[in-house]
Amino acid sequence: PVQKQVQVPMITKQQKLVDVPQVEIVDEIVDVPVQKQVQVPMVTKVQKMVDVPQVEIIEKVVEVPVQRQVQVPMITKVQKTVEVPQVEIVEQDVHIPVQKHRH
Repeated sequence: PVQKQVQVPMITKQQKLVDVPQVEIVDEIVDVPVQKQVQVPMVTKVQKMVDVPQVEIIEKVVEVPVQRQVQVPMITKVQKTVEVPQVEIVEQDVHIPVQKHRH
C-alpha cells in the first residue's frame, strides 16, 4: 500500500470586533386634530310687552290693644276670735270735806 501525505488545513479561531448597528425605536406622539360637526342651537331674542302692576302704599295707624299679665296679690281673710277685756266703770260718790280759809 502506498501512503500519501495530504496537507490538511488547520482551522483556527480568531476573535474579531465587529460594529453591529443598533436600532433605536423612538415613539413620537403627534396630535391629530379631529373635526366633527356639532349642531349649534340658534338663539333668538323676542321682545314682549308685559303689564307691571303698580303698588300703592297706604299707611293707616291702627291701635292694637296690648295685653299684659299682672301679678295680683291674693288676699285671704281669716276670722279669729279674740277676747276683749270689758271695762266696768264704777262710780262712787266720795265726800271730801272742804276747809274754809280764814283771812
